Amino acid sequence: MTALLLGILLLPGAPVPPADDIVAQFEDRSFTVPDAQPPRSVRYRLLKPSVVEKDKTYPVVLFLHGAGERGDDNRIQLLYLPEWMTQKEWRERYPCYLIAPQCPSGKWWTGATRPSDTSATSDPAASESELALQILRTLSAELPIDQRRVYLTGLSMGGYGSWSLAARHPELFAAVVPICGGGDPAWAGQLKDVPLWAVHGDADPVVPPRRSQEMIDALKTAGGSPRYSQLKDVKHDSWTPAYKDPHGVLEWMFEQHK
Repeated sequence: MTALLLGILLLPGAPVPPADDIVAQFEDRSFTVPDAQPPRSVRYRLLKPSVVEKDKTYPVVLFLHGAGERGDDNRIQLLYLPEWMTQKEWRERYPCYLIAPQCPSGKWWTGATRPSDTSATSDPAASESELALQILRTLSAELPIDQRRVYLTGLSMGGYGSWSLAARHPELFAAVVPICGGGDPAWAGQLKDVPLWAVHGDADPVVPPRRSQEMIDALKTAGGSPRYSQLKDVKHDSWTPAYKDPHGVLEWMFEQHK
């Protein structure tokens, strides 16, 4: 248990930030937290569709990164899905807004303490995922976002954040894709009607695959119809095969409408 708590949601070695040409495709933005004492702002990146046509709305993806991408550089959280979404073929296939906030060092999407192997963390109103949601709502008033196509996905620590944020706001999301995360099965009542596809590697040594499985089982018991892919012989990095499958979670996610 101690080893898991020390290493949970963290991959060995320091992650290498995306290249400059990748980062340059994202707007560097900051969100001022209303009424925060002391004053506080949250840095995030925004990817816009390559072409924004007049009188047309576009889906939006809120991406919650893993623990290894925490910090204040507003850059390293672009690893994995955000950087892959800058590829020409992906931008043409999935024109959307993508919001990538950065969780500060020492904090967690689900609150002030790290998720444990045995229990879900309570979610304070001012958790980092709630601030990410405030960013999304602010941008919804600024940009031509299709409110029927608001998507949420995250990996590892962000997988935990995706489960908990969706449970608190099930009416908001047209689809949720939590990868190698977990949550509290007691949330099943709130989540049962949310289109959801979870992914986990069956050899994950960091977040046990049963954390996803128990959520899926609870949703089915509650009357939901979630999808679940447990990837054979895949360790913690289940997000690469999940996101890069051309007929997998992304294709499914972008087909969902409220």
